[in-house]
Amino acid sequence: MVKIGTHVSIAGGITMAPKRAFDLGCETFQCFTRSPQGGPAPELTQSIVMNFKSQMQEFGIETFYIHTPYYINFASLEPRIRRSSIKVVRDELERGSALGAKYVMTHLGSHAGQTLEEGIAKVANSVSQILNGYKGTTELLLEIAAGSGNIIGDTFDEVATIVENVKKLNGFGGVCFDTCHAFASGYDFRTPEKAEKMLKEFDKKIGLEYLKLSHINDSMMDLGGKRDRHEHIGDGFIGVDGITALLTSKPFQKIDWLLETEDSKREEDIRILKDIRDAL
Repeated sequence: MVKIGTHVSIAGGITMAPKRAFDLGCETFQCFTRSPQGGPAPELTQSIVMNFKSQMQEFGIETFYIHTPYYINFASLEPRIRRSSIKVVRDELERGSALGAKYVMTHLGSHAGQTLEEGIAKVANSVSQILNGYKGTTELLLEIAAGSGNIIGDTFDEVATIVENVKKLNGFGGVCFDTCHAFASGYDFRTPEKAEKMLKEFDKKIGLEYLKLSHINDSMMDLGGKRDRHEHIGDGFIGVDGITALLTSKPFQKIDWLLETEDSKREEDIRILKDIRDAL
């Protein structure tokens, strides 16, 4: 069964996350394990790991997901930034393995100052370095981007090129599909027919077997707006019917749905997603 969750805070420690998700009515969740803005990661002692797993069990949550920090840039012209990005994401995979996360998802970065092809090559090389010698259980997902500026990963073609280069590496999981990002990039899925057409393109270029998770967000920007601006379900340009058209497709009935909306209205977002799922 599809599990529904949202991004939750780790304020006070990561052991607080399972209860926060449960209190919101979630069956799974996403979180950071460190500040998304920078700084050292909090230590994961054996006691913290055991407490976290105990909380997961207490609140009946079997799976959760980790999002990497926002500053990741695998395509930077600065070797120091690329090295740091590689180190942090590998560390997140190791931390995820310790905690029992199913996937770690990451943004890819920007090709500013170079060609798109050069940037994509740097991303593929960085992912290869991250997974070199990796033996953990948590797998890495690449997230579809919204297409603003020189951000990499806003088209299926770009993602497909990277996937083709890393798909055989141990620890590579696949792709996280963000509805807001894809819509902002120009992919329209607001009717069953358009959703089917888009998914056929995804399958042809990337492969539906690599669709492993979805961020479910409405969009403040209209189709092709090229900006990452999440909105509550039904309050944006995708709309409840548009979200429903995608989520009721067969490929999306096989993966978990994660919200990234904020404030008290996300409880309504969770209810909407549960209504969509219950009608399947």
